[in-house]
Amino acid sequence: MPNKSEYRVVILGSGPAGLTAALYSSRANLEPLVVEGGAGDDPTDVPGGQLMLTTDVDNYPGFPEGILGPEMMDRFRRQAERFGTEFTSGSLKAVDLARRPFTLALDEGQVRAETLIIATGARARWLGLPEELEFRTRIGGVSACATCDGFFYKGKDVLVVGGGDTAMEEATFLTKFAHKVTVVHRRDSLRASKIMQERAFKNAKIGFLWDSVIEKILGSAQTKVTGALVRNVLTGARSEVAAGGIFMAIGHEPNTAPFRGQLEMDRGGYIVTVPGRTRTSVKGVFAAGDVQDPSYRQAVTAAGTGCMAAIDAERFLGEHVTEDWDPASTESPTA
Repeated sequence: MPNKSEYRVVILGSGPAGLTAALYSSRANLEPLVVEGGAGDDPTDVPGGQLMLTTDVDNYPGFPEGILGPEMMDRFRRQAERFGTEFTSGSLKAVDLARRPFTLALDEGQVRAETLIIATGARARWLGLPEELEFRTRIGGVSACATCDGFFYKGKDVLVVGGGDTAMEEATFLTKFAHKVTVVHRRDSLRASKIMQERAFKNAKIGFLWDSVIEKILGSAQTKVTGALVRNVLTGARSEVAAGGIFMAIGHEPNTAPFRGQLEMDRGGYIVTVPGRTRTSVKGVFAAGDVQDPSYRQAVTAAGTGCMAAIDAERFLGEHVTEDWDPASTESPTA
């Protein structure tokens, strides 16, 4: 339960972006409130963000030996808490951005915010297989980020699921490490742009399984991923395909449902911000991390924009008071 009803800064989300924003806001004596569940009802939207579902993190600066995702987020949280950040569990249910202070309906009650930092992240789309979450987290071998995890698959055969630009980018990147990359696609042609298709077709290390879907991930805690049971959607024939890793590349979905119709978003549902800034189409609302970043989706870039959002919010508060707020004053960040 929040300690009070009104805050100068409320931060939605407790991943790298949200907790970095909390650290900078609290060090600026803004006494921020962090809503740990972010926004939405996704079962994987846990306090700490997607890194809570990650094992080894080896690409965040300052950890030469690597660090477990949950341990990293615990350190982020304790550092923000040290400077006075307040935390509340649950998630955002509804928000009114028509006027400042903004009204937020949370699981644990209603609060108002003079400024709002949205760091609710984005989640990868998964196949929904019963064993998928276990292989993503406890066992390992299933990933949705080649940039994050490709290094661990040196010399292995891997599968990439998908047929769009993301799948072709992931497959091409993985050829730097993997022995062979096989793209599993449910259709007989790719949806990717022509240039991405041509790049993949010309790469001798990339093969394709057309008209196919993965029905089961094979492996165990001892062996990790050993392959997949693949079904041909035209013939119904099933076969086991050996692989040391499986990468899901069927897109990401930003956690922006409560803000639809209130903030400018792109076609993918990502919040639009001013280039090089975190300001959104509503004054006093800022966005950081994967919720506004369809390109990089890295912990380090999320943390960087979290820092930017906190500084932007602090400067905004120094230049505005609630009485000066014009409810009709919104603007396009791209203008």
